[in-house]
Amino acid sequence: MIVDDHRLTTLHVDLGPEWRGGQNQALSLAIELRRMGHVAEMVALRGRPLGERARAVGVMVHEVGGRLSAGLLLRRIGAFDVVHCHDAHSLTAAWLAGVKPVVSRRVAYPISRRRYLRTKRIIAVSQFVKRSVVACGIPDEQVDVVCDGVTIPDKPALVGPGLLLGCVGWLLPEKGQELLIRAMPEVLARHPRCGLVLAGDGPSRRGLERLAATLGIGASVQFAGLVDNVDQVYRSLNVFVFPSLAEPLGSSLLAAMSYGLPCVALATGAVPEVITDGENGLLADSPDPSAFANAILLLLDAPHLAARLASAARQTIEERFSVERMARETLDVYRKAIA
Repeated sequence: MIVDDHRLTTLHVDLGPEWRGGQNQALSLAIELRRMGHVAEMVALRGRPLGERARAVGVMVHEVGGRLSAGLLLRRIGAFDVVHCHDAHSLTAAWLAGVKPVVSRRVAYPISRRRYLRTKRIIAVSQFVKRSVVACGIPDEQVDVVCDGVTIPDKPALVGPGLLLGCVGWLLPEKGQELLIRAMPEVLARHPRCGLVLAGDGPSRRGLERLAATLGIGASVQFAGLVDNVDQVYRSLNVFVFPSLAEPLGSSLLAAMSYGLPCVALATGAVPEVITDGENGLLADSPDPSAFANAILLLLDAPHLAARLASAARQTIEERFSVERMARETLDVYRKAIA
């Protein structure tokens, strides 16, 4: 166990009902802080995935029914050095309780300036998100950028000679899966044995299934739904595709890169903060199906290029996007908040 110079007690509040990137990051941070010798407990919704997964790895969980009960809990719970709110609902709970927290901002939508001004520090997951926060009237000096981190697999995925593309994430309009499906006919015209796996569920699923059928590519697109062991998905792929239209950062993209997969993504949001085109992945410069298909075909047709980009992708995660780095930088923010 690595013990930092001062043992901090931290309470992490996330009231998200689903298991998505934000909940994964909150739990990953809590686990890493505990490994470093700090106290990290969680407040989560009763009966939801975050609390269940946190308990399974030994994290103390305080279960609540919603924002009001979370606010009441924050009023009466013992003192912590830092209360860290990981979503907007938990920030509301802290506001109701009169608690001044550190808050993470993971999306680039307009914010409630009044509530965010009453925080000790704001952690943006990318420069893209920080710019959106500052544009809403929050002082630049109140906002720190700490990028998400992922646990790096001991061994990279063994990319074989197959032609399987994959995307991991919720099926939502802003995640761009429609763009990806519309790009597939052009890919299949040159590589008819190529397949696409969409791991995840969401409100766009039925529409995407209908679109694939309409385009005549239903047999080439697999809708895997929610996958418990996502490691198997990453290790089955030859190319990871990330068509998100305005991504705040992209946890699944970081995970795919950590597995040493060659990646194609759209050059929007914070994605260019992660991928440099031609160095550790490929970027399509517009949400155009042909542009996305051309980038995919470049990797499928040039295995040596794909291998080089895959190796560089994993190195990028090791150097800039590890869970350890995320925890260290978050501790720096906590110390500023305490000071």
